[in-house]
Amino acid sequence: MAIPRDLAPRLLRAAQIAPSITLTGPRQSGKTTLARAVFPEHSYVSLEAPDTRAFAAEDPRRFLAEHPNGAIIDEVQRVPDLPAYLQEVIDSDPRPGRWILTGSQNLALAASVSQSLAGRTSVHYLLPLARREVVRFDEHPRTLEDALFAGGYPRIFDRRADPSEWLRSYVATYVERDVRTISQVGDLATFQRFVELCAGRTGQLVNFLSLASDCGVSQPTAKAWLSILEASFIAFRLPPFHGNVGKRLVKTPKLHFYDTGLACWLIGIRAPQQLRTHPLRGAIFETWVVSEIFKHRLIRGETRGLGFYRNREGAEVDLVIKGPSGMTLVEAKSSQTPSESLFGGALRVQRQLADASLSCDVAVIYGGGESQDRAAGRVIPWDSVHQAAEQRLSDFGPADAATRASRQTRTEGQLRGTYL
Repeated sequence: MAIPRDLAPRLLRAAQIAPSITLTGPRQSGKTTLARAVFPEHSYVSLEAPDTRAFAAEDPRRFLAEHPNGAIIDEVQRVPDLPAYLQEVIDSDPRPGRWILTGSQNLALAASVSQSLAGRTSVHYLLPLARREVVRFDEHPRTLEDALFAGGYPRIFDRRADPSEWLRSYVATYVERDVRTISQVGDLATFQRFVELCAGRTGQLVNFLSLASDCGVSQPTAKAWLSILEASFIAFRLPPFHGNVGKRLVKTPKLHFYDTGLACWLIGIRAPQQLRTHPLRGAIFETWVVSEIFKHRLIRGETRGLGFYRNREGAEVDLVIKGPSGMTLVEAKSSQTPSESLFGGALRVQRQLADASLSCDVAVIYGGGESQDRAAGRVIPWDSVHQAAEQRLSDFGPADAATRASRQTRTEGQLRGTYL
């Protein structure tokens, strides 16, 4: 069962402007399905097949000539030199939207595309399903624990697969195949242990000394391996908030996984019921909230403006969303009961930012199902997590027709500046 993806409208708009579209993201995030659904008139060719890959590598000009009207070229990073030959084709016929390139392994694809297709391709990222997309499946998680445990890889919902079984195979494929392609990791068993240790630290400050010590590798190796996880869209570092607030701010980023289902599997959680009392429940929920808001903004072309706040005096908030008219402070609380105590940390940070003449609102995303507007801020149910991102994206209010039209014009204008 194919479901609509929120990124589809942006791809269609970009295809009206750019000669080619580059769609990248982690394996099994639905790139091929989305590309073929959005551009059904395009021919499709996958470089995963050895014979096709050999043809494209050995005779790239002839390979491209077989698609005079363009094509969807899947797993384009498998033939790194192909974009250089595609540049010639685009320059001779720059009609928009002819070429759709998809692939994983961010570093390999980005290097190939940026060197050869500068100014000729519009780059987009497709991450695992956001909650708004998950609920489009007939069978989808209804409880918070089920949602955290299942994560967002489309195949789990499309095939109604057991998350643990599917993710077990995913991890095996990732470690045994993709890691070897991205980097020369000699000891795969130790690398897998490193990935598991990172999952156990999701929602925490990055500590390379601790990671290296617990894994039995050097700090430079730990840094290189974390870069591999980032390059393959497994994990990311959330930057700390920086501002002139007169406080000693923490400058170390936080580690988060893009998918909590994968993090749960790596930690050893094999049933959603374990999350009810698991000591990492809070950290996993925080990662889920951060990744959901990250996905929501990325779909809309907002690639910056997220961070977290923590200072040496203990004031902290899980997420800071920067917008044109101020900031939103977001706290993630897995508790199912809304109360004023949920706002404590965020209000402390709000007061400190107010002292520095920085305007900010407060939102708490919690594990319950009731939405509330309180004097301290908004209480948002976990199932409506996207509202926290929309709150700042829409400047805290429902936009009138003129505002929406202006925002649409800005978005389309930004597309012209997103080419690598």
